[in-house]
Amino acid sequence: MARLKFGAFLAPHHPIGEHPMLQFRRDLDLVEQLDALGYDEFWCGEHHSSGWETIASPEMFLAAAGERTKRIKLGTGVVSLPYHHPFNVAQRMVQLDHMTGGSPPTRTRSASIR
Repeated sequence: MARLKFGAFLAPHHPIGEHPMLQFRRDLDLVEQLDALGYDEFWCGEHHSSGWETIASPEMFLAAAGERTKRIKLGTGVVSLPYHHPFNVAQRMVQLDHMTGGSPPTRTRSASIR
């Protein structure tokens, strides 16, 4: 029988007015703890809700997480294609792949912005 795998998705909800540096450090500490606990995957998405959802670039966040973790697979929950040219997204994912030593799973969203 296959081993049950565990993962986590970070919905980066933070208190409004809290310093973004503290938010990122706490979120990165969470990824590091999940890795130490044996979680298999960690996902975060792209958010532009300035103030309380602060991960505007999941690739940058995951690159920092990759420096702090050893075995957990990292992936983007969503990269919103209306904000980015698909070629640039692909280039950033390739760079992230090389920086983290693994192939990060990526999901994109092409829905229109309302």
